[in-house]
Amino acid sequence: MLENYLPIFVFIVIGLGFGVFLEIAGYLAAPRKENFDKNLPFECGFDAFDDARSKFDVRFYLVAILFIIFDLEVAFLFPWAVVFQELSWFGIGAMAVFLGLLVVGFIYEWKKGALEWE
Repeated sequence: MLENYLPIFVFIVIGLGFGVFLEIAGYLAAPRKENFDKNLPFECGFDAFDDARSKFDVRFYLVAILFIIFDLEVAFLFPWAVVFQELSWFGIGAMAVFLGLLVVGFIYEWKKGALEWE
């Protein structure tokens, strides 16, 4: 019985070993000297003015949830639309339930004010 799990165990050991090897190789091959250009602010163009652990406004998380709602909707609607002709009523009903849940999430976001910009 346990011999059936031996290939899975071998793949897990090989995967973990490969991951650990790459981490160690990356650490050993990394340059050690400081570089002035790498420490410059490059994303926003100005120096940091506050601690990185400062609290975010809740609207940031609401916008993130809104992005996930629409991202999931598009990711699941495309494959569903491709096989729409072959679907039964169960497939159409399942997508209606899924879209209904997304609409509930969208209404929650709307009520919380995530769509209002200042």
